[in-house]
Amino acid sequence: MLASLRFARGPRMSTPDVNLELDCRGMLCPLPVIELGRRLTDVAVGGTIAVVATDVAARVDVPAWCRMREQEYVGEGVAEDGTPRYVVRRVS
Repeated sequence: MLASLRFARGPRMSTPDVNLELDCRGMLCPLPVIELGRRLTDVAVGGTIAVVATDVAARVDVPAWCRMREQEYVGEGVAEDGTPRYVVRRVS
């Protein structure tokens, strides 16, 4: 079952279908966003990637990466084990 998302300026909502989930547990900054950048083209435009990361910096890094790369930050939720999960939509 997919976890719920908490949007930065909205209510908790259900997770959209995620096309690719990256397990970045144990990776330290900047490795989760490097992995996100490396794998972005693995999903079609309009598709989503979830980054599951234990590094607390990912909470800031993933949205910042989205702004810099002009991709859509969908929101934050948690994986089934409680690990933070950040969802990004590829827009280009």
